[in-house]
Amino acid sequence: MSEETKALTATDNWRSRALMIGGVLGALVGVAAAYLYIQRAQEEQKLEISAGEGVKIGVLVLGLLRSIATL
Repeated sequence: MSEETKALTATDNWRSRALMIGGVLGALVGVAAAYLYIQRAQEEQKLEISAGEGVKIGVLVLGLLRSIATL
């Protein structure tokens, strides 16, 4: 295997690993958020998210992604 091929393989391996780790972490955070939402809904019977709360959550997620991108 040539040096160029080894370098490309190492780069692809790193990218694949980063995508897999990010996907797994994202899935775990999503499951945890859904669990907390379900627990809260069971306590209060009627649970609604207003448009304002949805916008707040969206802005928070975008801020988190921006912070991660600057690492």
